[in-house]
Amino acid sequence: MPAATSPLRSLSLHAPHRGAPELMLVRLANQLSPGEQPYDAVPRLEQRIAELLGKQAAVLFPTGTMAQQVAMRLHAEERGRRAVAFHPYCHLDESEQQGYTVVHGLRGVRVGERERLLTLAELAEVGEPLAALLLELPQRSIGGQLPEWDDLVAQTDWARARGAAAHLDGARLFLTQPYYQRPLAEIAGLFDSVYVSATKGLGGIADAVLAGTEEFCRAARVWRHRLGGAAEVAWPSALAAEWSLAANLPRVPEYLATARELARGLSAVEGIEVLCDPPQTPLFHLHLAASPESVLVAGERLSEERGVYLPRYAGALPSPRMSAIEITVGDQFDDVPVAEAVELLGELVARARKLDQA
Repeated sequence: MPAATSPLRSLSLHAPHRGAPELMLVRLANQLSPGEQPYDAVPRLEQRIAELLGKQAAVLFPTGTMAQQVAMRLHAEERGRRAVAFHPYCHLDESEQQGYTVVHGLRGVRVGERERLLTLAELAEVGEPLAALLLELPQRSIGGQLPEWDDLVAQTDWARARGAAAHLDGARLFLTQPYYQRPLAEIAGLFDSVYVSATKGLGGIADAVLAGTEEFCRAARVWRHRLGGAAEVAWPSALAAEWSLAANLPRVPEYLATARELARGLSAVEGIEVLCDPPQTPLFHLHLAASPESVLVAGERLSEERGVYLPRYAGALPSPRMSAIEITVGDQFDDVPVAEAVELLGELVARARKLDQA
């Protein structure tokens, strides 16, 4: 097969060429009606998200980091408590330089074990008053796993019964609806506040929307301004979010079906383990019997040869010469048949294992 120097197809939803400026600019321009001001996109997106989630109001933030820290602060101030409970893989604790503590004076309470979903029994062991319980749907770091509906209801009920808010880290909430077979508003209705993004799993630019009551969102706007996140110039993000919601949200059930078909094929490949299997969302992980370094080298070479962009990040696992990559199925699979994706990923792990043995 002839080499391709510039891969235009991809197994990665967020491959750089898929967000190329010339492509995104066309999408943004097509979102505008004649005579419409681009700034109108911000309040329009906020209203759209509020309606989707069944909330009174919503506020666009520049990042999920800012949005969720503000949410935690507001719940803490309302209740006069500073402790926030979350799973050990919580993004606030793992990836934000402890901003919730350094900037907002909050304290984290880790609940459960890292490699599985937390349980109601583990929540019951928390012995201090909480400002909020933060749950992530799906739990990205453990392969996009979701709690069963009754468990989710019990956990949010537990929080409210103890005077704590229930907050949803729903960066990828839009990927969960096919599994629960419930409207997004019903899922979001279990929570006092919800953070969502039309970028994570749907292909926007960079957006973060926080939804809740009118009073909550008014206070969130004040803190957004205090932290330098005013949204007047955020219309490109809002327009891109509108595009991704229109183009990809209706297709999430299709993406989940493709993810499950892909997982079935990959589970039969030597050196690949699927987590979770079958996938509960279009996002899942592959554990590969090869080191991260070899996976990346093999992936770059294979991408050049085959003209298909492969994931460019492989995380280390505790076992030696094991690594993990993340797959999020979206419209990139319109151009890559599942059988070809299985063959490519099988070739990737086979080459990486040879590199490890060299």
